[in-house]
Amino acid sequence: MPNLVHITPHRHATRMPRGGVAARSRGWDGDRGVYTMAVLPDFTLTHQWVRELRRWKPGVLVAVDLRLPGDEPVTVGRYGREPLRLTAAEAAGHVRELADPRGYEIFVPRAIRPTEVRRIRALPQGIGWRHVPDAHGRRPCTCPACLQPGTPGSARVRRRFPYDDPPVPKPQLMADLRAAVTPDEIVSALWALSGRRRGGAEELAHLADHPDPEVRETLADLLAGYRGRSARTLRDRLSAAGDAS
Repeated sequence: MPNLVHITPHRHATRMPRGGVAARSRGWDGDRGVYTMAVLPDFTLTHQWVRELRRWKPGVLVAVDLRLPGDEPVTVGRYGREPLRLTAAEAAGHVRELADPRGYEIFVPRAIRPTEVRRIRALPQGIGWRHVPDAHGRRPCTCPACLQPGTPGSARVRRRFPYDDPPVPKPQLMADLRAAVTPDEIVSALWALSGRRRGGAEELAHLADHPDPEVRETLADLLAGYRGRSARTLRDRLSAAGDAS
């Protein structure tokens, strides 16, 4: 009978010796069950999920020691990858034989019965990795998939490691526009300006008489978001040129 461990908030664990562990999680196939880890000779590897789970589960986490029948069907694998379908004994042996078992988990596709709960233990709250194994010293990915909105501390991490490149200052964009030579380069420079703060339409007046119609059309689209007399004058000028042609 393999020994497994389930990490859960203390407020949930107090009733598990009498009521078992509810099947609240979903596995790879969509079935409900309980995530566990094999008990390994290394204490840190056995409880490696503590630090990561603290990102999502408020309160103090504890270890719930379990003992399941060896022929119990489970799945085992590294998170985010399709798992193997083995018995509980085979899954525990598979994890013990890995050179690097970080990120591995054993999923039991059912609730855990009270008779299978051996004991509840206190745990240090800083064990294991966070975000991904080997994340320490690496720039974290702050895309919405990896760092979901509402994650504690996410705003601070995004300020420190912005997902998007910093915006190019408008003076630089205007310099790129002045340096553009071909119609394609000019159109690209105009589109780069489209997401920036409006104002200074007079800086674009020299393009109102450009011989390329695509440049004039792009300029007209850009000016639709500008305000002020200079912008209205340029829009009227482009409109009149279009009517004349």
